[in-house]
Amino acid sequence: MRVLLFEDQGAEKFSPLALTRPVFELVCGRESLRRRLQRWFPDAELGAWIRPWLADVYAEDQPSIHVNEPNWLAQGPVLLVNGRWLPDRRLTPLDFVTHQAGLLEGNPAWILLTAEEAASVAAVDPAIAAWQLAATRPILPTTGSWLEYPWDLVSSNARQLIRDFEDEGVSQKPELEHVQVLGDPSDVYISAQALIDPYVVIDTRTGPVSIDRDAKIQSFTRIEGPCHIGRGTQIFRALIRGGTTIGEHCRVGGEVEESVLHGFVNKYHEGFLGHSYVCPWVNLGAMSCTSDLKNDYSSVKVPLQGALVETGLQKVGTFFGDHSKAALDSMFNTGSSIGVMAMALTGGRLLPRHIPSFSTVMYGEPGPHATLDASIETARLVMARRGQTLTDKGERLLRLLYLRTEHERQTALRRFSERTPKP
Repeated sequence: MRVLLFEDQGAEKFSPLALTRPVFELVCGRESLRRRLQRWFPDAELGAWIRPWLADVYAEDQPSIHVNEPNWLAQGPVLLVNGRWLPDRRLTPLDFVTHQAGLLEGNPAWILLTAEEAASVAAVDPAIAAWQLAATRPILPTTGSWLEYPWDLVSSNARQLIRDFEDEGVSQKPELEHVQVLGDPSDVYISAQALIDPYVVIDTRTGPVSIDRDAKIQSFTRIEGPCHIGRGTQIFRALIRGGTTIGEHCRVGGEVEESVLHGFVNKYHEGFLGHSYVCPWVNLGAMSCTSDLKNDYSSVKVPLQGALVETGLQKVGTFFGDHSKAALDSMFNTGSSIGVMAMALTGGRLLPRHIPSFSTVMYGEPGPHATLDASIETARLVMARRGQTLTDKGERLLRLLYLRTEHERQTALRRFSERTPKP
């Protein structure tokens, strides 16, 4: 079986989270769509068709995946899968039928191509070809949902965590007598390689809890389901509320509610993180907090690339792009967007809701930002502390993103100057 994950035009709506990765690498539930498909189809040969400026870095990060390779695509039958589709159950090869397509709300979620069709698709954009071919064949009912905006990853996370736990079909009743389980013990999975200190409470009355290998949970931590703790992550006397995914190799303390920490996130100290998505290499200083509810309980708007977008949700936190940093006691307003390599410096006031990539806010106002070279060197040092390397291709991507986000930065500065009273 051959599977091609592709991005459509909706990928641009996931800024700043998807500035550095394909949309199908964003996490909802325990894992991303790509990892979910690999788990369901372990023998499948996987391809990807993504925004061209991401191709080099993604191919380096996933060497087994054929990235933007027309020759591979043309080699035989292939299943095209939209990277924004969130299936609501385990899929099997029987779900996909040649000469048919699966549409969800009028948009093709998948289409199984013959060898001849695959060869013709290789010459065009697969997202466009999927639309064209889907219009020529019978449609199969397809369930699941579309991920449209960053907050969909968060609002769907609790439900997807439950599905993923049921889909795995595994449970391991903790044998540690000092772990207090409230609820059904069969809703708990703790890897034999995880280290759980005494006086840890796991509450499964609202959903299952899974703790991956090499995770370390410190005493006086409370974990409420549904929740997943990734491999190598350390939890320091924290309150982890339901609907939370904490990815691999994070450091987490304080209170976290219904949020996704993608991986390699540092939130070591006290402070509240709610209804938020945090990309890798983000550091949240001590006592940093996110507001996720407006005082008048009205629905939240989020600035995406500077333009306010209505979410229709009452609870929305902050969306942090890769390598962004927040100094101690930073206060993020409801529905904030923090770009790649952005810097938030404390000033005793709520921060602007939009901090563009590669920019700094100091005392609530735009401030001088470190040079791009200095920011990249900081990223290199931070990654080395966790045994990771900023490769040449990774550095080139950051430099390219700096150029691609220049207009957004300049627009944000102009709007701020227009709001600032003249002396």
